[in-house]
Amino acid sequence: MPKLDAPAPVAPRRVDLIVDMQEHQINEYDQLTTEAEAASARFHVLTEQLRQTEADLAYTSELMGAVVQYAKTRPVFDEYKATKYSKRFLAQHEAELADYRAAKAALNDLLDGAKLPKMAQLKEKRRKLAAEKKALYAKYRAAQQEMRQTVAVKTNIDYLLGATDGRKNKEQER
Repeated sequence: MPKLDAPAPVAPRRVDLIVDMQEHQINEYDQLTTEAEAASARFHVLTEQLRQTEADLAYTSELMGAVVQYAKTRPVFDEYKATKYSKRFLAQHEAELADYRAAKAALNDLLDGAKLPKMAQLKEKRRKLAAEKKALYAKYRAAQQEMRQTVAVKTNIDYLLGATDGRKNKEQER
């Protein structure tokens, strides 16, 4: 049992907070608040960039799939056209022609009237987007870790100072 007149030992949590603040060279509460807001903003910017890159990558992949489907079914449509839209040919190749029409509709929706890009361009774009996503994801993870650490330090300091957004601590209520 500790002596009553001996100083209370410093809680390990408080020591960790002091070490964290010293590592980040933070000496004032306002500086800590600014640092937490900046880390959060960096994280959210990277999150949005990552989402946009993923959306571009999905669009490119979908476009590539539509181009491949269109290229596979185009010869069947050309034959159908050469037979002057024969009902007999249509009956024999109805599924392939339906696939062709679906692929053409998908291309029209995706391209919105733009020129059909070459497959090599699409592959290169997808490769670049995948590399960009990988690089962004590494930055995203680092920013996420920095934000979590900074916000945790700020939250702990707020708790120790009793500044918990106008809410009373349970200890203060007692």
